[in-house]
Amino acid sequence: MLTYVLKRIGQTVLTAFLATATVFVLLRMAPGDPAANYAPPNPTSAQLEAIRQQFGLDQSIPVQFVTFLQHLFQGDVGTSFFFKRPALEVVMERLPYTITLAVAAIVVTALVAIPLGVWMARRADTAQELGANIATIAGQSMPDFWIGFVLLIVFAVNLGWFSPAGFDSGSSIVLPTVTIAILQIALISRLVRREMVGNLAAPYLTVARSRGISERALTWRYAFGNSAIPVVTALGTRFAAMLNGVVIVEVVFKWPGVGELVVNALKQRDFPLIQATVLVTVVLALVVQLFVDLLYPLMDPRVRLGEASA
Repeated sequence: MLTYVLKRIGQTVLTAFLATATVFVLLRMAPGDPAANYAPPNPTSAQLEAIRQQFGLDQSIPVQFVTFLQHLFQGDVGTSFFFKRPALEVVMERLPYTITLAVAAIVVTALVAIPLGVWMARRADTAQELGANIATIAGQSMPDFWIGFVLLIVFAVNLGWFSPAGFDSGSSIVLPTVTIAILQIALISRLVRREMVGNLAAPYLTVARSRGISERALTWRYAFGNSAIPVVTALGTRFAAMLNGVVIVEVVFKWPGVGELVVNALKQRDFPLIQATVLVTVVLALVVQLFVDLLYPLMDPRVRLGEASA
């Protein structure tokens, strides 16, 4: 187990470094001049050059990358061009909002999708299951920005039940959470249904039923117990994706999280802020995946992480 954990930590560090390095290079190869965003109207060449020197953009990309690595190993990912503050500090201020939204969305997803998927599996090939399938396919097909706008118009503008944007009270999280959860519920419930159908028809369940075990125990302890690993994996993957910033939803609801921050940073071509965002969110996502992997032996003692990682 210790060897596996150390190996995964090494993979996490390497993946985070490669992701940050890739973003670093691609940002500087993209067309456009960041200095123009921070220069006065109708700037002169001298003014643009002075801004490039201020931000260190007058150096070649290899030289900039070496300087970036030197600072990175000291725990410094650079100073935000726009905020004039350490980029990592700016990201960490926004991160709790994204984590809060992601946790709320994944909790709602699990509470709704798992029972719904089990219910669909218990009623496989019936009119009820067909109706649920149509609903989940519709939820999976609708863009999240469209869902967000509909929820805003109905529940914030017309009914006035929730704040239309920002984070000013506990109820502000409801609409963005539901917007994110609708797609996730559609995906996870269909996965649960697929896994459960196979397990409910398995011979071991027939044997257990013949021994007088209740249908509730057969469904949740046996059938769902054997479906748990792929379901938990899917939930962990979706949660990790949410931690990377649910960009469109955060922009629609003006949620003060990492997603909205990185959109503004891209508009302003704030290289250090984008790099800090990528580094933090990649590390978080990989930590979540490691945690999910470590849950496998607890859910199924037959799983051996050392063997699985080989």
